[in-house]
Amino acid sequence: MGVIIKHIEYYLPEKLVTNLDLAKDNPEWNIEKIEEKSGVKKRHIAEPNETALDLAIKAVDKIFRSGVISKDEIDAVIFCTQSHDYVMPANSFLIHKHFNFKQNVWTFDYNLACSGYIFGLAITRGILETGLAKNVLLINSETYSKYINPKDRSTSILFGDGAAASVISVEDVGGIVDVILSSSGEKFDSFYIPAGGMKTPKSNDTKEIIVDNSGNVKTLENIHMNGFAVWQFISKNVSEQINTLLERNYLGVNDIDLYVFHQASKLTLDSLVKSLKIDKDKVFLNLENVGNTVSASVPIALKDAELSGKLKKGDLVLLSGFGVGLSWGSIIMRY
Repeated sequence: MGVIIKHIEYYLPEKLVTNLDLAKDNPEWNIEKIEEKSGVKKRHIAEPNETALDLAIKAVDKIFRSGVISKDEIDAVIFCTQSHDYVMPANSFLIHKHFNFKQNVWTFDYNLACSGYIFGLAITRGILETGLAKNVLLINSETYSKYINPKDRSTSILFGDGAAASVISVEDVGGIVDVILSSSGEKFDSFYIPAGGMKTPKSNDTKEIIVDNSGNVKTLENIHMNGFAVWQFISKNVSEQINTLLERNYLGVNDIDLYVFHQASKLTLDSLVKSLKIDKDKVFLNLENVGNTVSASVPIALKDAELSGKLKKGDLVLLSGFGVGLSWGSIIMRY
């Protein structure tokens, strides 16, 4: 029995913000230098009244319009987001309501960021292999722009909003070969939002402007990212994890047909490619046009790789996601 990605669709908000737009609003920024490090030239940004649920609904609509699978064939809905529409209930229940799924279609959410798709595939694999479902709708949707201070160049340049919907199914052959998942809470504050939860509720104090040593502007209600600490952590730990995954499956770097990494930043991806000694032609990138779309970045990149002809049925693919937590996970699969 194999667990496969049967189909992927994604949706990006209509609003497009280019680096020229950012330069107009922030003439003091060295956009050329920032673009060189980030690798991002444009990103899609949700409107103020547009939520992760709204983006997800449009991605799921595309799944059902594709004709690959009908709504009645879905057994479960799993939703990954860190920008829920409500404190409660979870977004998966709102998807259930919108599409009028039957009561035997069960749902839940999980809270992960850039490793979210990899963890989601691992969770779904377990569900399918135990026979709890035959077809799972896995949704990854994020509107990080709502957590970003527009005057924080370290995050404004990187992140875009977007949603991906994947149908994960059971087939006789192919699919997921092996998975490694890892977590470390030690440096949780290298990427976090200090205020807005139960520990530090929002208040007038949490809305006060903070300027960091690099001149980035934010409040305690915005994303705080220590880019160097995250990069340092990823460079060491993700490379080690991928090497372990390859070795225990008796594979060399060149045995993989295509590498699809979380689209973190050009600096991060260049460092991974160099560390692992991967042929650049075997690494798919779409960061330039969509930015870092958090947990949706890997499925969006997979879909784009397929549409561009870089990814074909039967290819041996290595997927890897890494970020908030800190968490990182890698998968080898026959696409």
